[in-house]
Amino acid sequence: MTSQPEKRSPVARRSVLGTALGGAAMAALPGTAHAGTSADSARSAPSAGAGRPWRLRDTMTTDGSWQRFLGGQDLLWKKLPTLWYEGPFLGDGLLGSMVYQEPGANRIRFTVQHGRVQDHRPEFGSTWGTCRLPVGHLTLDPVGTITAVDWRLSLFDAELTGTVTTTAGTLTLRAHIHDEVFAARVTAFGGEQVTWTFHPEEALSPRHISEAPPSGYTANPAWTTRTTADGTEQVLQPLTGGGQTATAYRRTGDDLLLSVGHSFPSHTAAEADSLRSLRRASSYAGLRRRHTRWWHAFYRKSFVSFPDQRLQSFHWIQLYKVASASRAGGPVMATPGPWLEPTPWPAVWWNLNVQLEYWLIHGFNHPELDALATTLRQNQEQLAANVPTAYRTDSSGIGRSSDMFGDREVGQPGTGAETGDLTWALHNVWLSYRHSMDKALLRDTIYPVLRRAVTYYLHFLTPGSDGKLHLPSTLSPEYPVVPPQDTNYDLALIRWGCQTLVESAQLLGVEDELTPRWQEVLARLTPYPVDDNGFMIGADTPYAQSHRHYSHLLMVYPLYLVNWDQPTSRDLITRSVAHWHALTGAHRGYSYTGAASMYAMTGDGDTAITYLRKFFDPTTRFPCRANTHYTEAGPVIETPLSASQSLHDMFCQSWGGVVRVFPAVPTAWADVTLHDFRTQGAFLVSAVRTAGVTRFVRVRSLAGEPLRLRHGLSGTLTAVLDDGTPAHSRDLGDGTLAIDLPRGREVLVHSGSRPDLVIAPVAVSEPGPAWGLP
Repeated sequence: MTSQPEKRSPVARRSVLGTALGGAAMAALPGTAHAGTSADSARSAPSAGAGRPWRLRDTMTTDGSWQRFLGGQDLLWKKLPTLWYEGPFLGDGLLGSMVYQEPGANRIRFTVQHGRVQDHRPEFGSTWGTCRLPVGHLTLDPVGTITAVDWRLSLFDAELTGTVTTTAGTLTLRAHIHDEVFAARVTAFGGEQVTWTFHPEEALSPRHISEAPPSGYTANPAWTTRTTADGTEQVLQPLTGGGQTATAYRRTGDDLLLSVGHSFPSHTAAEADSLRSLRRASSYAGLRRRHTRWWHAFYRKSFVSFPDQRLQSFHWIQLYKVASASRAGGPVMATPGPWLEPTPWPAVWWNLNVQLEYWLIHGFNHPELDALATTLRQNQEQLAANVPTAYRTDSSGIGRSSDMFGDREVGQPGTGAETGDLTWALHNVWLSYRHSMDKALLRDTIYPVLRRAVTYYLHFLTPGSDGKLHLPSTLSPEYPVVPPQDTNYDLALIRWGCQTLVESAQLLGVEDELTPRWQEVLARLTPYPVDDNGFMIGADTPYAQSHRHYSHLLMVYPLYLVNWDQPTSRDLITRSVAHWHALTGAHRGYSYTGAASMYAMTGDGDTAITYLRKFFDPTTRFPCRANTHYTEAGPVIETPLSASQSLHDMFCQSWGGVVRVFPAVPTAWADVTLHDFRTQGAFLVSAVRTAGVTRFVRVRSLAGEPLRLRHGLSGTLTAVLDDGTPAHSRDLGDGTLAIDLPRGREVLVHSGSRPDLVIAPVAVSEPGPAWGLP
């Protein structure tokens, strides 16, 4: 995540607004392996349980059941946190706050940051001119010296509660964020008093911690303050490049309400927006009712439980975290999310970070959190303006880092530039399509933007003396050598892009004039450069020094172009992943989560969990932190979120047109429960594993897509629809069934007599301490 020189093309910015994705899925891409071969269609053999209607008995249907379960995953503090990666964190996808001791002072800091607050001077680049900007922080200033805290961050209520004990008395505390309003209720006892102070922060790039401003850069103007007629205080921050940030706050009794607005190009709209948000909030109690109603409904969309207490808690905290940091229609997450701190990376990074940030939302069944898809849909004009002028009529791209509007020039193949980042980001949007089967997403976003991203590559592919198409020099993020030709990062993305475009044109009924060209590229593109150690960085460039990214392995994960269902690829995959991790020194947290997901693809859950646990090992250089956040030279949100995706890859996978249930569960986890886990094809999977054996699998189809289910069951199988009639199924071999499942229907697959169809938490067999500072 280093900076590169950049230039900007002025393009009108538009608000990132949109709606949550709906929908359903698509058949496997051409060239993707399928397990087994199809047998003649036949009904499942009747067995005990066939012929009787059935339904799951879900024990997680009441507020009480969710409160008890999630209460066991809460973060706790018995010690005052002193750093941002130790403390509680709150957010609503836009406004964010972290809570920790004011450095060097007897106060408690509540940071106030907002995902839409950025500068608007593209001529100074993404890390200075269009970076996220700090807003300020509140402090709670006690009378006495703080001697103890007792805090709980409730996941179920998304609320911080607890006490602060001082030499003068006690403060009780409640805080949450909803509808862009920070709300706190603090009550004093004994000799304590409640004193709040808001500290505006200079509207200066957080990157100032690592470098001086670029030449010609001038500071933004100083903020001003005012008090409205109803006693509301406001801090107004004008920006040199246009726009305004406004922070409004008022205190009524024990309650404090604060809101942040940001407008561009308007110099005044933020002022009115922040006041309007406070008026809507009215009171702590009123806002809390709306807040808890949203969160209680949010969690019920899916359920997962497994017996490792520490990791199970971590997993649920990541769902809370991503919902606190992102919502569809809002700004795509910057590297620190909405919790801005001093950092070299106060922007959106497109060469790994943004992709890893959003993978977990799919299995968790929360497409309403997908700000990435809406960002790309609504900024297509900017993506076109990012490529050199000569290619703007038919091409699009994005450079390594940008603001929330995607404003960053991309370099040209042949110059050693990093050119594939937009195509990789579109793979995320493709995953959103595959998990929703929302054809509008395919038609309006993926197809037009991917067509332009791939066309940019096509301008530079040239035939070699071997008759193959070759790509001039490009950079494999972020491998530190002279960029080679035929970089594997780009070859994998070109192959995936052309396959996806061919298939998408068929699905959309489009007769595209470029289809023959895409097919030619698939037929003639040079093979991936490989040596004895596996996949190379590019032509004549081996993987020869430790590298934190797995850019050269994208064809294995997450693209699955080279995968474990291809027997001839298994040795190459094994050598490549082993060699990647054999060269140590540069690995970071996502190096371990990436390896865990790759081993999960091979079905080796024990090796997968071994690599994942390295991320939680405090003896590594960059481990997971006390509050489950992560830092290198600054806050980086993607790695913990990708660790949750590694867990998903152990529990359920759906690449290659096959839904795989419990494909790589570690041996130590004898019991696992999944409920409404969303997969490609827009299926909701529920499954229970007890004593190391899968008991049943239930699949609900949201779109009527073909279902190929690798079920993990043994013995004589029953596949029965929700009305009790046998499902039409075909044995494809290798433990895979093809099942005819109409849209809106459910199928139950089990062996032997019908088991108890209970969805419930599993017992903890690996106890662990709570996250936080317990």
